[in-house]
Amino acid sequence: MLKELWINNLALIEELRLTPGSGLVVLTGETGAGKSIILQAIHLLAGGRASADWVRSGAEQATVEAFFEYAADHHELGKALAAAGLEPDCGSKQANVGGELIVRRVIGAKGKSRFYLNGTMATAATVAAIVQHLLSVASQHDHQQLLQPRYHLDFIDAAGELDRQRRQFAAIFDSWQQTRARLEELRGREQDKEQRRDFLSFQCREIAEVAPEPGEDQRLIEERDRLKAADGLIASGQHCYSDLAGKINGPLASVRKNLEQMAALDSGLNKLAEEVAGATFILEEAQLAISRYLQEIPNDQARLDQVTGRLDQLQRLKRKYGATIEEVLEFAQRAGRELANLENLEAAIGALEQEAAGLEEELVGRAAELSAARSKVAADLTRRVSAELASLALEQARFAVELTTRRELQHLTRLGWDRPEFLFSANPGEPLKPLAKVASGGELSRLMLALKCILARQDKVESVIFDEVDAGISGKTAESVAAKIRELAGHHQVFCITHLPQIAAGADDHYVVRKRGQNGRTVTEVLPLADDRRPAELARMLGGDSVTATTLAFAEELLARRRKAS
Repeated sequence: MLKELWINNLALIEELRLTPGSGLVVLTGETGAGKSIILQAIHLLAGGRASADWVRSGAEQATVEAFFEYAADHHELGKALAAAGLEPDCGSKQANVGGELIVRRVIGAKGKSRFYLNGTMATAATVAAIVQHLLSVASQHDHQQLLQPRYHLDFIDAAGELDRQRRQFAAIFDSWQQTRARLEELRGREQDKEQRRDFLSFQCREIAEVAPEPGEDQRLIEERDRLKAADGLIASGQHCYSDLAGKINGPLASVRKNLEQMAALDSGLNKLAEEVAGATFILEEAQLAISRYLQEIPNDQARLDQVTGRLDQLQRLKRKYGATIEEVLEFAQRAGRELANLENLEAAIGALEQEAAGLEEELVGRAAELSAARSKVAADLTRRVSAELASLALEQARFAVELTTRRELQHLTRLGWDRPEFLFSANPGEPLKPLAKVASGGELSRLMLALKCILARQDKVESVIFDEVDAGISGKTAESVAAKIRELAGHHQVFCITHLPQIAAGADDHYVVRKRGQNGRTVTEVLPLADDRRPAELARMLGGDSVTATTLAFAEELLARRRKAS
């Protein structure tokens, strides 16, 4: 049950705090006073789309926060909280006492939005999944859904508590569809399998015959460049060797001997003698290294032709299969795997055909079970809605659910085989026809109220919100609608935004929504209405600004009837 609602800087509301009780909570006020803002706040808490336009001008953010209490046996809510990683926050540790939940929505002036559950940040989807177990909203948009047969299946499944069975069926249907898509893909590959296999075999064979190795092309390029430069390398090397042998190392050896003799006579020359000796040894080693290099320089035209040919082979592979040898080898691996898969394609198709057949058999069986359950629900819903309509001043009306089931596989969808449509006749002797063709606005409102009452009795949602459920009704009909809402409020917390005094008279908590000027700005405020001020508000609803003694007396009579009925 909604115990407290706090709204800050939302549209025309600067700050508002409601603490509704159980039973019937009514909000009344002039058209345009801001009653829809309250509903929008609820919509935002339920995960609805937010807009920066809803933030009050000049404010940095808008905040909507609600405090709920829920029963200990609300198992669906408990599962939703567990799925969100939240433990039920119980106000008392005693068994069967229930829990408490705070839902908060913050909307920034730049449009960014954040959700919190018991102070912990959450996603919009998580909040929506949880709040749907706490609140049920019936608006004029819901009335329009009654005119569209595609929504009728939702009402039937909700009335029969078939949502879990429907989700299970949809999961199997999705698996069946995915398996069929994969099977079609493999069958398409089967048709050109031979051509593809030949092509892949050729590619794998072409790469295998060349047998490239990682980094081989770079090594061959370096070798090719040396082979091409062999004559120049030999000539330069011989000059270097000749110069070291004749012009440097011979004279330098003489210098070394002389310095060694001088150092023997003068120890101050020891360091210089050592440095010259070291340089001599280094240059002698360089001379030997050049000699070895000249002996090892390849100068083989046949080898150059061989290396060039090998590089041409590798380059052809790279042009066809990858920019590098590594990519060519990766391509060969992929082609090999695909070739192996092609060899096993027939077996894979057979396995998928068997899997698809099994899923199809299970799907058909589940669809039949779902159809049978829906047929029972449709018959029961027809009876229950007819009884509700009789209590809503539609004694002569008839209601029926026409369930069309086409049991061919091509007509199967994620929702099953069934295509329901609600039929209605308001007048005796008139045939049942689709709602969209025969129902008036007032009849549609009462039919929606009847469905909401049926659904509210069987689910665990404790708070039901009606947004102008009185559209298109008056007089005796208004009395019956008011009585039905009072009946629902006997076991639910019911919020009702209304223009009908008959409904407002039955309120346990009556709030007035109004606009007023404050510091040059317009502010919407919601005020609890004391008992002594309720007659005047009901009289205004009856006669507008022209409140007379007659309308005031009728307002008093409505309230007296309400007190007597209690």
